[in-house]
Amino acid sequence: MIIRKAISEDAKAIAPFMMLAMNDIVFHFIGGKSPEKATHFLETLIVEKANQYSFENCWLAENEDKVIAAANIYDGAMLQELRDPVAKTIKSMFNRDFNPDDETQAGEFYIDCVGVDPTQQGKGIGSKIFQFLIDEYVYNRNKTIGLLVDKDNPNAKRLYLKLGFEVVGEKTLTGKKLEHLQFKHKK
Repeated sequence: MIIRKAISEDAKAIAPFMMLAMNDIVFHFIGGKSPEKATHFLETLIVEKANQYSFENCWLAENEDKVIAAANIYDGAMLQELRDPVAKTIKSMFNRDFNPDDETQAGEFYIDCVGVDPTQQGKGIGSKIFQFLIDEYVYNRNKTIGLLVDKDNPNAKRLYLKLGFEVVGEKTLTGKKLEHLQFKHKK
């Protein structure tokens, strides 16, 4: 397995992994439950630069030239700047306003979502991607990384704690209370 930076041509490969990770959240954003519309919405953003879901903020895991997972991570200090194009796309495509709570903030690189091919789950791929992100951002770039975890997902929380993340608080996103975890470089 290799992990590489995404390119714009990867948009169609990335969108299904984002849908796996964000399903209900994307439906909330677009105001409907159409997987086709939600996937098209994500592809529209992924192929563009300078937004939360841009290919610029994505890493892909490949096995034998097949994408098996995707991770989306960006600088929390840039949230508003990266969110503005998302809001404009939602307005133009779905005629909806977009003003969610802030899921991140300055001082962390935010892991927005990680999705693993369902046929590849349980093989440690998610753990490898998280370890890659920890190595890349915390150890190589000396940054703090953060993520949110649903309180109804104790397995994910267990994985994050095992990897070294620590609970630092709570956040609300699309009306749901989530735990905020961070991984900081220990000096």
